[in-house]
Amino acid sequence: MNVRTVSIDLQQRSYNIAIGDSLFDNPATYAELPIASSALIVTNNTVAPLYAQRLQRALQGKYANVQTLILPDGEEYKTWQTLNQIFDVLLQNGCDRKTILFALGGGVVGDMTGFAAASYMRGVPFVQVPTTLLAQVDSSVGGKTGINHPLGKNMIGAFYQPLKVVCDLATLKTLPARELSAGLAEVIKYGPIADLDFLSWIENNVDALMACEPAALAHAVRRSCEIKAWVVAQDEREAGLRAILNFGHTFGHAIEAGLGYGSWLHGEAVGCGMVMAAQLSYRLGLVELALAQRLTALIRKAGLPVTAPCLAETDNAGRYLELMRVDKKAQSGEIRFVLLDGSGGAVLRGAPDALVREVIDASCICL
Repeated sequence: MNVRTVSIDLQQRSYNIAIGDSLFDNPATYAELPIASSALIVTNNTVAPLYAQRLQRALQGKYANVQTLILPDGEEYKTWQTLNQIFDVLLQNGCDRKTILFALGGGVVGDMTGFAAASYMRGVPFVQVPTTLLAQVDSSVGGKTGINHPLGKNMIGAFYQPLKVVCDLATLKTLPARELSAGLAEVIKYGPIADLDFLSWIENNVDALMACEPAALAHAVRRSCEIKAWVVAQDEREAGLRAILNFGHTFGHAIEAGLGYGSWLHGEAVGCGMVMAAQLSYRLGLVELALAQRLTALIRKAGLPVTAPCLAETDNAGRYLELMRVDKKAQSGEIRFVLLDGSGGAVLRGAPDALVREVIDASCICL
C-alpha cells in the first residue's frame, strides 16, 4: 500500500489521517487500534451495498463481534431520531466503553457517529472512514460532531476526536458527479483562506479533479488535510483561528436551513456561500474585485451554483439575515462572517446589515 500520512497534533488526542488506495478493507489499516470485544459500523443505505461487508470482513479478525447499522441517506436524516438508532443498537448489544464505532460514509454519517461516540457512556472510541470527497477533506478531520436542528445546522453536538481517519481514494470513484462537485467546494475553500498557491493549483487541475484522476485527487486530499490539521492543532475548539474554515458557511448554512435540509447538498450551499462571502469581502474593501471574480469562475467551473436561491417571497434578504443570526459564530445577535483579506488569509468580522442585504439582493434571483 502506498499510504501518505497527515498528523493532527493535539497532544494526548493526536491521531493520523491515512491517505491512499485500498486502505479501508485492509486489516493492516486497523492494526494499531486498541483491543475491544465489539465494534459497530455505522453507514447508510447508499454506501452499505458498496463497502459495508468489505469493512466488516477486515475487522472480524480483530473484533469478535462486528455489527453493522444502516441508516437512511441524506442531510434531512441528521436528527435526534436517527441518532437514537445508533444508541438503540449499542444498548441492545450490551456494548461497553471499549466498543469502537466506525463511521463509514459521508459527512452526515461521520458527524452522527462521532456525536454518538462522544455521548454513549460519556465517550467511546471511534474511527472515521470517509467515502466522499467532502468528508475526506473536511468533515472527518478535526473532531466536530453533531446533528441539525430545524432552526440551525450543526447546532447540537460536541468536539470529539477520532482515533484515526482512513481516506481511501478508491471510494471516490463511485461518487456521482454532483457529490464530487460538492466535495470540491470544501477543497476550493482552503485556497483563498490559507494558500493562494493551492488555489492556483486547483484552477489548473479542476478538470483532472472532476475526472477523478488519482494523482490530482491524492494531492487535493493531502493538501486540504494538511491545511486543516495545521488550523485544528492551533485552535481545536474554534476559539479563534479555526473559524476561518467556515468560509462561505454562514451564507451556506442559511441556504440549507431556508430551503430545507437535503434540497441542496452541503457543498453546493458552501460553494454559493463562498461567492457571496467573496462579494461581501469586496464591498467592505478587503479584496480586489478580481479575486472575487476569480473565485466565482472556479466555483462555476467545478459545477457548483453561483446564484443563490430565494428563501422568501417578501423580504428575502431579511429571511437570510434571520437564519444567519442563528449561527455558531454569531455573538449577541451580531452575525460574524469569515471574509477574505486578499493576502491568502481570512478574517472573522461583522458587517452592516444594509451591506449584507446588498450582497444577498445581488446574488439571488427571485422570480
